Amino acid sequence: MSDALFTPFTAGAIDMKNRIVMAPLTRNRADNDTGEVGEMHVDYYRQRAGAGLIITEATQISPEGKGYLATPGIYTQAQAAAWKRVTDAVHAEGGRIVVQLWHVGRISHVSLQPGGAQPVAPSAIPARSKTFTLNGFEETSPPRALERDELPRIIADYVTATLMAREAGFDGVEVHGANGYLLDQFLKTGTNLREDAYGGSVENRARLLLEVMAAVSGAWEGGRVGLRLSPFSPANAISDANPQETFDYVVRALNRFGLAYLHMVEGATGGSRDLAEGHSIDALRKLFDGPYMANNGYDRDLALEAVASGRADMVAYGRPYIANPDLAERLRRDAPLNQGDSKTYYGGGREGYTDYPNLADEAAA
Repeated sequence: MSDALFTPFTAGAIDMKNRIVMAPLTRNRADNDTGEVGEMHVDYYRQRAGAGLIITEATQISPEGKGYLATPGIYTQAQAAAWKRVTDAVHAEGGRIVVQLWHVGRISHVSLQPGGAQPVAPSAIPARSKTFTLNGFEETSPPRALERDELPRIIADYVTATLMAREAGFDGVEVHGANGYLLDQFLKTGTNLREDAYGGSVENRARLLLEVMAAVSGAWEGGRVGLRLSPFSPANAISDANPQETFDYVVRALNRFGLAYLHMVEGATGGSRDLAEGHSIDALRKLFDGPYMANNGYDRDLALEAVASGRADMVAYGRPYIANPDLAERLRRDAPLNQGDSKTYYGGGREGYTDYPNLADEAAA
């Protein structure tokens, strides 16, 4: 089988040394008050710079966009300065890194919102999901529906975050449009019951996402901008009456932006890759003119096949990167993988974060 997975690739304006991507992984280790990353984040991302591209943990674009304890932001000068230490470290190792821009929408809790406010959403429909607070995992709080005149403010927040990302030295940004967060909530019929220009038809439900993509790719060239989507995933209790129709429209519409890539969760986020009859990732992939990043349940053989066949240009790995900082090299050598400790995935310090061995460490032991 072809070893194209390990060859260089250019995604838009981003040159990659291989086609293996570190997917976004929320680890809840930022300063909860300031949203700043710290020195252990520098080490964590530096260790993983062997990836062709790193996509950071989801990073909120505003205080309102926060939905989980101790997640980072990218909307203040101090946050950008803290991230600059990370990007410098990754670049010093020859890596490339983009930041994932995040607004959680209704997947939040009043204790995480400015002034204890309700989370916001396209419609006032409770998520009946869980989030991570000072009290551990708690039910999300009931949201309020965004007023139409608030939407320009949210678009402006994406632009501010994009400009901060440029200042912080990132190679680009990835807009998080997946997994039941704000932009996905607007896209899908189960969470969007609006009767204005942002609800009802697929054109209306997709309006906010496409306005965000236009604004972000206007603030930074489209070749520095990616997008993550999860058309068929039920993550965070989300659903759509006709996801194939919805995402056929969305993917076609994305071609106008000249994006660096489209990052697709293939199936249920972190779960089954199986799709219901009439649902097709391959059909969506064929509608997109730019580079395609595949994600969800890929092992070495599946990734090799996907890239060799042209079904994917890049493959993103999530949890395997937690325990294998040198995952790209392990995949190249077909070496055994470390197993992660789920007890240290969310929150804590360096244990289970920067102390996993690479192949050189193991050889020296």
